[in-house]
Amino acid sequence: MSDPRIILGIDPGTNLMGYGIIRTEGKKMELLSVGVVRLAKLADHGEKLHHIFERISGLIDGYQATEVAIEAPFFGKNVQSMLKLGRAQGVCIAAAISKGLKVYEYEPRKIKQSITGNGNASKEQVSAMLQNLLTFTEQPETSDASDAVAAAVCHFFQLNPKQFGVKNNSGGGWKQFIANNPDKIKRG
Repeated sequence: MSDPRIILGIDPGTNLMGYGIIRTEGKKMELLSVGVVRLAKLADHGEKLHHIFERISGLIDGYQATEVAIEAPFFGKNVQSMLKLGRAQGVCIAAAISKGLKVYEYEPRKIKQSITGNGNASKEQVSAMLQNLLTFTEQPETSDASDAVAAAVCHFFQLNPKQFGVKNNSGGGWKQFIANNPDKIKRG
């Protein structure tokens, strides 16, 4: 796992799509880019999907991503919204596959568990942990962007769970992560 990797994390959406790009080597992670793609001004759904495809393709090419981690849509009550979200996710996956990349899908609960040790953690808790892990000073502009970074970091942890003390069940792996990575803890 010492080879450098560029992981593109995606939080799919049809009005706001979050993305986060991290570079990893060994146990080290570096945040390269984080942001959102704003799609609300585009009225036509097909146009939104085309824009998503183009933007994801551009991010993959621009950062030479080696793999993609995407947040799986959660179940909602509005069927139309879920269909649109599923289409957005499918377009993100198609863009990655068209570039020859593997795509890894993670449930929101799995991402939270991986980052905080608690699958029911709040968005604020996840964001605070990401800030500690990646030592960035400014919070991403939206939770969609933070969620995308969290998907990328989750994937990094899943590459070698024993190295990071990540458990694949709902048991707490966070204490082990801290024990294995004392350099990641901010004191003071």
